[in-house]
Amino acid sequence: MGFNPLQEKGIPLDKQVRNWSELNVTPYDKRDVDPYTRCRVIAMNGIEVEAVLFSHQFNRHIDTPEVKAALAEVRAVEQQQQKAVNWLIPGEETTLEVTLGYEQEAVDLTAWLARSEPDPYLKQTYDFGLLEDFDHLYRYANLYELLEGKQAESVVNRLTEVMPGRPTANEHRHPRDNIRKHYDKHTADPRSRLHALTITAAEQQTMNFYMTIGNRYMEPLARSLYAEIAMVEEEHVTQYESMLDPAESWFEQLVLHEYNECYLYYSFAAQETDRRIRDLWNLHLAMEVEQLRVACELMKRYDGRDPAEVLPLELPEPVVFEPNKAYVREVLVTQIDLTSLGTGYVMDSHKRFQERLATVNAGGVPTEQVIDVHRDRFGADYRIETEGPHPVERLRADAYARSR
Repeated sequence: MGFNPLQEKGIPLDKQVRNWSELNVTPYDKRDVDPYTRCRVIAMNGIEVEAVLFSHQFNRHIDTPEVKAALAEVRAVEQQQQKAVNWLIPGEETTLEVTLGYEQEAVDLTAWLARSEPDPYLKQTYDFGLLEDFDHLYRYANLYELLEGKQAESVVNRLTEVMPGRPTANEHRHPRDNIRKHYDKHTADPRSRLHALTITAAEQQTMNFYMTIGNRYMEPLARSLYAEIAMVEEEHVTQYESMLDPAESWFEQLVLHEYNECYLYYSFAAQETDRRIRDLWNLHLAMEVEQLRVACELMKRYDGRDPAEVLPLELPEPVVFEPNKAYVREVLVTQIDLTSLGTGYVMDSHKRFQERLATVNAGGVPTEQVIDVHRDRFGADYRIETEGPHPVERLRADAYARSR
């Protein structure tokens, strides 16, 4: 048998509170951090932020004092966990360097989820979003060299390629076309439920990050680039959160959130290369085991259901951050021109889609402008193509430049 958090003994809740010095953790060194350690930090920050926001929403929709008190107690610890995780990011890491980490995390997390997803429709949704985050990484990498005179290789370390995906200029859909079908909680594979929670939290945090820091630049090009990509992140959160079954009760959702946190801390501890950060993942795992127990007790008492009915007998295959170059290239070749219509996917550039693009792109497209400015200054766009030329001929450097 593998790891079953329902059968583990965690840290009692009253022993989980830490002092300020314990929360003000020593950041990683940006000069020698493993890029996937950075990705794990970004991912777990998003997971903890989602846990806190969900708990606050639950608190606003329940009028049972005991439940509100339990949520408040656990939520305070989740807030401390979020601080300990997010404070691992050093202040010397620039906003653009953190941004590159966010997009590398989005690419390789989404690719892994797509490869591991048992439901064909949900897998297609991950593939669809993957090509868009892949393009965002390329745009920000070009801005990074323009503004800071550095190359994205120093951040992503050639683990993830940097080249055009589905051009962001073609990602601006009508909101009605960002809704997706949800899984059925009665029949869905447990992995599908955990995957959907994970991607929703990750993309929500990216959206929140860009909403907060996108206006902090002086340069008009940087401000406009963040504004454009931030609007696509809104599309992504709408897309992914709509995959969650709304028939899940508040208590069932709470249990799934806590279980998913156990799943991810367990996964990341198993592959973490930094011993100090691995110790933090293991500490938080022990905390989450107890938080899961509290959530399960609430579900039993107020939903009248045994959480074991909805949870797997053991944690699924661990989530892994690893290169996905071949997989991304395969999706680029087959789905670069895909868009959505309602809850489905089409190759047809339909009327509603064209009208939306015409409206939002009427005054110029920042994600294309950043490439044009980079070419003017350096003679070419910035790319990392470790596996050969771009698999889509029209997006190869010379052809893409001529198309502009």
